[in-house]
Amino acid sequence: MDSPELRTVAKRVVWFKPPEETLKDPKLFLAHLMTYGTLRDIVIALKYYSEQDFEQVLANPPSGVFDIHSWNYWNLRYHREPVPPLPLRILPAEEDGQRIPH
Repeated sequence: MDSPELRTVAKRVVWFKPPEETLKDPKLFLAHLMTYGTLRDIVIALKYYSEQDFEQVLANPPSGVFDIHSWNYWNLRYHREPVPPLPLRILPAEEDGQRIPH
């Protein structure tokens, strides 16, 4: 999926990657959009992605992207109640090899 307006949104919500690269990973793009996007960004994305695409991101989210507010909002928007726990990113502990949530 690619268009000038979609690249503009991708550049804004995933600021650390080129938009063309971002759009090659729809799950990562949509998760960032759902966390950092404006209403206008979402309206643009809905021209190219379906409601089901958004729901699939919630079913298998990338860890460490959503904040609690966005996670709750989007789960409630798609009637996913009770809202599942926020996915956590697991980082390896530096010293003893234990994994710690971040």
